[in-house]
Amino acid sequence: MTKIMRAGEAISTFMKDGDTVAFGGFVGSAHAEELSATIQQLYLETGSPSNLTLIYAAGQGDGKERGLNHLGEEGLVRKVIGGHWNLSPRLQKLALENKMAAYNLPQGVIIHLFRDIAAGKPGVITHVGLGTFVDPRLEGGKLNQKAVEEGDIVQVLTINGQEKLFYPSMPIQVGIIRATYADTHGNCTMQREGTISETIALAQAVKNSGGHVIVQVENVVEYGTLDTRLVKLPSNLVDAIVVAKPENHTQTYGQQYNPAYSGEVRIPVEAIPPLPLDARKVVARRAAQELIPDAVVNLGIGMPECVAAVAAEDGKADMFLTTEAGTNGGVPAGGLDFGVAVNPDCIMDSPTQFDFYDGGGLDIAFLGLAQMDKHGNINVSKFGPKIAGCGGFINISQNAKKVVFCGTFTAGGLKERFDANGVTILEEGRTKKLVDQVEQITFSAATAVKTGQPVLYVTERAVFELTPEGVVLREIAPGIDLEKDVLAQMDFRPIIKDVKLMDASLFVE
Repeated sequence: MTKIMRAGEAISTFMKDGDTVAFGGFVGSAHAEELSATIQQLYLETGSPSNLTLIYAAGQGDGKERGLNHLGEEGLVRKVIGGHWNLSPRLQKLALENKMAAYNLPQGVIIHLFRDIAAGKPGVITHVGLGTFVDPRLEGGKLNQKAVEEGDIVQVLTINGQEKLFYPSMPIQVGIIRATYADTHGNCTMQREGTISETIALAQAVKNSGGHVIVQVENVVEYGTLDTRLVKLPSNLVDAIVVAKPENHTQTYGQQYNPAYSGEVRIPVEAIPPLPLDARKVVARRAAQELIPDAVVNLGIGMPECVAAVAAEDGKADMFLTTEAGTNGGVPAGGLDFGVAVNPDCIMDSPTQFDFYDGGGLDIAFLGLAQMDKHGNINVSKFGPKIAGCGGFINISQNAKKVVFCGTFTAGGLKERFDANGVTILEEGRTKKLVDQVEQITFSAATAVKTGQPVLYVTERAVFELTPEGVVLREIAPGIDLEKDVLAQMDFRPIIKDVKLMDASLFVE
């Protein structure tokens, strides 16, 4: 029978030293802040729970102290398997100091792993991750020496003559989940959440592992008063209900509550004000030229987010926007609201969304270009001492029918002017982004060539294309000197063939 408990009581009752603990959520949406904060508090006060193995799919945090940052105490966790690390700098620090074994796997793989654990399957067998840093022939997703000592958690299989990666199942003792309301029997709804996340799969995985599920909610109501159609988590999957303080149950880390995020209302979306004419807008404009009518699209965080704005400004808004968190339609939010959408048409669970993504459902994906090499590989996951993590990037980039990487040509102090004459470099960036070899392969060009996937690399001064012969320079901006502004600012020489001028209209108001 489900019990209504205080946060500390629930954690002390159901979480033991050495347990494997799984958290659901996406950035701040559907993350159980009250419970993660309580785990930290109990550890600091009593030394328990300790030596946990933490597994999570999407990044959960605000880049500072909230979310999974609460678990960033030395000794609290001994091993972490995470999909995205950038929002959890306190966990990053422990990983970099080799104070726990740290792994990074694709977000969609971890989410599907929850579902396969629930189904009693041996693990996830997929093409996702082949040729990237999670491939055990490269790094196997290991982020530090402790992980090397801990051993492989990914294997290569050959099935019907085709290579696949195998991500083995593991038992999970505790699941930490968030919902909106629970009744006194433990049935839970999620009608005020911006995402359903991996809630159902995670709860089933824990229960079928013989573990316990703790659910944070906004409030408890009497049994029989919830609309059955809204119940996303039945009472048989729930062991404890914890009512959170309002400040620990914000809809996202950016807003306390916005009913347009949860589809409870639709708000009028005023005309989007034009973006300022800068490198972000120029790149987004050129990228948007690759759109086809009614395209199903995923936009990565950062510069790719601008594609929707410029497409609307230029009258090309007939695309269907999706997020890996499970939103379909509407306008994806950014920043600390990333993962939810304003006026979504549908909010599905994240494992189902990744089924669609992995099967090739995306017509086009616009993703970040943080670092690119001579082979056409992309790195967005690791830069020196910074562990960003891959998140859903590998699932999305490897499976979209077409992928367009978006970014400035250089970084760090870059200043440019855009006008009818094209591009003028006022001050070059200090860091080259087009390098001889990326630090970590998050997108495998060799895999893309093998599958025949169209790939473009769009910057504000040049456009490149991946071909079987290599990286080809296809376009150059007006006003740009090929030798000085392009070739001298990259560590490799591309194939130069049939180079055209970028459309002059990209560079004017």
